[in-house]
Amino acid sequence: MDESLRQAVAVLAVAMIVAIAARQIRLPYTVGLVLVGAAVALSGADFAPHLTHDLIFDLILPPLLFEAALTLSWRELVRDSLPLLALAGIGTVVSAAVVAASMTTLLGWPLYSAMLFGALIAATDPVAIIAMFKDNRIKGRMRLLVESESLLNDGAAAVLFVMALAFVQSGGADQNAAATALTLVKVVFGGVVVGALFGGAAILASLRTSEHLIEAALTTIAAFGSFLVAEYFHVSGVLATVTAGLVMGNLGLNSMVFLMIGSDVASTPFGAVGATALAVGIATVLCARAIVVYPLSSLFFLSRWKISFREQHVLWWGGLRGALALALALSLPSDLPQRDEILAITFAVVGFSIVVQGLTMPLLLRALGFVAGRP
Repeated sequence: MDESLRQAVAVLAVAMIVAIAARQIRLPYTVGLVLVGAAVALSGADFAPHLTHDLIFDLILPPLLFEAALTLSWRELVRDSLPLLALAGIGTVVSAAVVAASMTTLLGWPLYSAMLFGALIAATDPVAIIAMFKDNRIKGRMRLLVESESLLNDGAAAVLFVMALAFVQSGGADQNAAATALTLVKVVFGGVVVGALFGGAAILASLRTSEHLIEAALTTIAAFGSFLVAEYFHVSGVLATVTAGLVMGNLGLNSMVFLMIGSDVASTPFGAVGATALAVGIATVLCARAIVVYPLSSLFFLSRWKISFREQHVLWWGGLRGALALALALSLPSDLPQRDEILAITFAVVGFSIVVQGLTMPLLLRALGFVAGRP
C-alpha cells in the first residue's frame, strides 16, 4: 500500500476510535486527538504525516476555514460587525505588539523575530473553538462572537504576518508609505474579491442542478479554488476562503489536523529552548489576549453592542491557537534568527491552548452559566 494512503487510513481509523472513546469519557474530541497523537508519536510509531507549511496551507486550511464560515449567519455577523472588527482588527495588531515587546524585553529576542512571532501567534483557531462549542451545545450570540472574531482574526493575522515578513526580508529598510498601503489594500481586498467571485459563481452553478454530488464538488472547488487562486495572485488566501464560505453560507479534516498537531508537539525538541522561554511564550500570549479582549470590549459597554463580562471571559480563554499559527511559523525563512525557538514556542502555545484551555473551557462555561451542570 502507498505510504501516504496507509497514513491517511491510519489517521481516520485512530480518529474514529478516539471519537467513540472521547464521547464515553466526556473528553473534548479535539483534546483527545491531540493527546492520542502525542502518545502515539512518543511510542515511536510513525502513523501520521508531519505538518508542513504546504500541507497546512494547501490541503488542511481551505476546507476548515470554509466550513467555519459556512456556519455563520450573515445577518448576525453584520449586527455585531463593529465589536467584531475592533477585536479582530485593532485587537490583532495590539496582541502582536504586546507579544513582540514581551519577547524582546523578557527573552532578549531581536525585534524582527519578535515581530514575526507576535503576528503569527495572534491568529486564533476557529476549528478548535467550533468543535468545543459543538461539544457543549453553545449557540446564540456567544457562539457568534467567538467564532466570528476568530475567523476575522485569522485573516487579519495572516495579512499582518505577510507585512511583517516583507519588512524583515527587506532588512528593515525605509518603506514607501504609499507602496506599503497599496500592498495592504491589494492583499486584503484582493482576497475578499477572489472569495466573493468563487462563492457567487458556486451559488449560480448550484442553482442549475439538484445533484448532490455536483453541489458537493462545487463546495470543494469554492473552498480550495478560492484559496489557491488568491495565493497565486499574492493576495490573502485565508480571507478569500472565509469570504467564499460566507457568500455560500460542510468538509472535515479536523481529525487529521489535531492528530498531526499532537504528533508533532511530541517530537518537538522543547528542551533546546528551555522551560523559561516556553513559559514566557505561553504566559505572554495569554496576557496579550486579555489586554485585547477586556479593554476593547469595555468600549461597547454602554452601547447596543455590549459584551458582558462573562462573555469577555469566554472570549479571552477561548482564544485557542491552532493550524494557522503553525502554518505561518513553518513558513519562516530557514536563516531567520530564533526560527527554531519560534517553532518550538508556537507548538508549545498551540499544545497548551488545545489541551489545557480546551479541557478547562467546559468548566468555565458551566461556571459562567452558559451550559447546565451535568448530572
